Amino acid sequence: MNNPQAAPNPQVTAMSGAAKALVQNMGHALVGQSKSARLAVVALLAGGHVLLEDVPGVGKTLLAKSLSGSIKGSFKRIQCTPDLLPSDVSGINLFDQKTQAFNFVPGPIFTNILLVDEVNRATPRTQSGLLEAMEEGQVTTDGITRQLPSLFFAIATQNPIEHHGTFPLPEAQLDRFMICMSMGYPQAESEAEIIKKTMKEGAFQVAPVLSVEDVLAARQAVKKIFVHDALVNYIVQIVQATRRHPSILLGVSPRGSQLLVKAAQAQAFIDGRDFVNPDDIKTLAPYVFGHRIVPKVKTNKVSHGELIEKILETVAVPA
Repeated sequence: MNNPQAAPNPQVTAMSGAAKALVQNMGHALVGQSKSARLAVVALLAGGHVLLEDVPGVGKTLLAKSLSGSIKGSFKRIQCTPDLLPSDVSGINLFDQKTQAFNFVPGPIFTNILLVDEVNRATPRTQSGLLEAMEEGQVTTDGITRQLPSLFFAIATQNPIEHHGTFPLPEAQLDRFMICMSMGYPQAESEAEIIKKTMKEGAFQVAPVLSVEDVLAARQAVKKIFVHDALVNYIVQIVQATRRHPSILLGVSPRGSQLLVKAAQAQAFIDGRDFVNPDDIKTLAPYVFGHRIVPKVKTNKVSHGELIEKILETVAVPA
């Protein structure tokens, strides 16, 4: 597979340094979670959103806070509960007695980085309120459509173990997330370092290293990363394999194919390359495709990722 842009692009190399700085800055708060930080930045630069599925206390909220703290933008948090209403998310029109008119009060969704904590505790009606925002960057209230900020990035968390009082995300909602990942328990050395940092004041705080404009500029650069036709066909073959697999009831959607290309471009950009290689696709496929498949036998999301990895072994990699 020949790449017509094999020579390093100085502009991409220079801009990718800012992306690497973002990942490294998050590492000051996230001990032993460099992979999770990198995946979050991949989704950010590719214009996607992240779903964090893991047990309580492993750093899901800290990841969101470290990312928002590394960017000079606005950050808001929604704590999902069964009584949360769509208007609590998008905003509401309130009547002003002085002006005798309705004024729109924006909800927390009007921000640059949004943390939706325990998203599966919100009712389906409230969950659906996030669909338009995540897909189209806008919200509609009382028949009026309002645009979200140019940089809008959502990180949702949920506990896959606890099911009491929860409302599982439907496939349509899951499909809106570019990447679904779990952080996992830290290694012994990392956990010891976490305990030591806990005893220091402000040890988990980070300083901003990028502005909103920097992130938007990086997003534009990511879109120009070269993707060879052979790699496009490679992705199509992987997707087709998920739809034919005997253990899978529902395969990856076309949106999944599109998002994997964008994620691979972002990964190449962070590495300072102006072209995507097969390793980018193989590395990201379990995180982009895992939550989009529905196995015939109900399993957890980790098993979904492992199933994608097995499928990757059966698809020929472009030479």
